[in-house]
Amino acid sequence: MGRKRTGGGGTSVAVLGPASGVNPELPRALWTRGEDAVSAGLCDVPVSGAFAEDGTEQGLRGTSVMVRFVTNTTKESKRDLLERLKKLEFDISEDEIFTSLTAARNLVEQKQVRPMLLVDDRALPDFKGIQTSDPNAVVIGLAPEHFHYQTLNQAFRLLLDGAPLIAIHKARYYKRKDGLALGPGPFVTALEYATDTKATVVGKPEKTFFLEALRGTGCEPEEAVMIGDDCRDDVGGAQDVGMLGILVKTGKYRAADEEKISPPPYLTCESFPHAVDHILQHLL
Repeated sequence: MGRKRTGGGGTSVAVLGPASGVNPELPRALWTRGEDAVSAGLCDVPVSGAFAEDGTEQGLRGTSVMVRFVTNTTKESKRDLLERLKKLEFDISEDEIFTSLTAARNLVEQKQVRPMLLVDDRALPDFKGIQTSDPNAVVIGLAPEHFHYQTLNQAFRLLLDGAPLIAIHKARYYKRKDGLALGPGPFVTALEYATDTKATVVGKPEKTFFLEALRGTGCEPEEAVMIGDDCRDDVGGAQDVGMLGILVKTGKYRAADEEKISPPPYLTCESFPHAVDHILQHLL
């Protein structure tokens, strides 16, 4: 089997097994391989209907590769993301999606804390049932409408009192329709600096995120390929755990990004379909 990866800006997607296409405005993908071939793939690139329409998805699904969509998005719940992908005609099930929101909820339950949730209101369904009154922890994701002085100062005071800081991810920036915009990373770093504490990060590029995404696939990191448009968080993070990383020049990609990590990406492609073509031709 061979390894695969996808890149782009927007939601991340991880793919394992028979892959399906991704759109430039959706998740990224990770693939895994066995022996000299890929057996699973993770994807984290922005995707659009074109991915499903141009046969890229069908080409992946027609192989023995397992596919998973992995994403750091905190702008919408897993259920909303699934519905968005289906509207783009992706042949995908909920268990093929792994999000950093899921990882954050798992950690909150493990620590048995009551979080102050600095996340987009659309992401709140993924924390349904979690006690949030009288908070004794801070969970922070991408929440532009909450990143103002009063709210951040409340989080600051909780942290000074010993509350743990959980960062869903620390992306420096992300891609919007009107251009690049600050991600949650700068705000997490500000709270770390002000309180002399260190956040527990659960999303990409953390090793635990990629290992959790692979859980249940029967694949080792060395058997997987990650495709993404973020050189550090997608490709660098995946390669740090032993996967192959493919960087795509879409979404949040900036010129010369491939020179910012060591080792460099296994491969840099113009688009997700090009990455898939390489996998189908050389890694399966």
